[in-house]
Amino acid sequence: MNKYHLFFRTLALLTLVMLIYAKMPDISNYEMDSDPYIFASKINYNEVKTELFNSEVNAIIEIPAGTIGKWEVDKSDGKLKWEFKKGKPRKVKYLGYPANYGMIPGTLLSKEKGGDGDPLDVIILGPAIERGKVLRVKIIGVMYLLDGGEKDDKLIAVIKDSHFSQINDISELNNNFTGILDIIELWFTNYKGPGELKSEGFGNKDKAMSVIKSAIVK
Repeated sequence: MNKYHLFFRTLALLTLVMLIYAKMPDISNYEMDSDPYIFASKINYNEVKTELFNSEVNAIIEIPAGTIGKWEVDKSDGKLKWEFKKGKPRKVKYLGYPANYGMIPGTLLSKEKGGDGDPLDVIILGPAIERGKVLRVKIIGVMYLLDGGEKDDKLIAVIKDSHFSQINDISELNNNFTGILDIIELWFTNYKGPGELKSEGFGNKDKAMSVIKSAIVK
């Protein structure tokens, strides 16, 4: 083998290694977990701060857009787990989630205020985001829902790396992306079955910020 063949073989090998590493996900926050119903992560999601600044806040992705598995952060230990119902992991028996879905850490929609006793939910518009990711989102509005008579408000947010990044309020979303609010409302009021959830309409960014501020755990 002459030096030119050796050079090109070495170059090809280095290129292959670079391509492999370029496609590998960032695993610095992941750990091995033999339980398929617990998301493998080094993060204790109970320790993630709200960090509300202007209209931006931290969010945790529990359910990526387009998927049907019902995952949520367990308040008892801060782990992200697949919910179980009647001994089986829960799956939405409907179309997949129309947007990314998650929660705002450090918040609670308390039962004393008519809520469900869980952290605030957030619908994050844009491309699918991997489960377990903690990221900054911009709040633009809120959808008021009732689930079994309890408040189950859904904040609506956008991320900077999407074509919704310039939207600052739900009115702008309605004007620039006709039909999205209709899709969201139709999906959330039907995915559990007819009459299970009831929509009481939408609120703008200011209304959404009031919901967040009243729900932050001191």
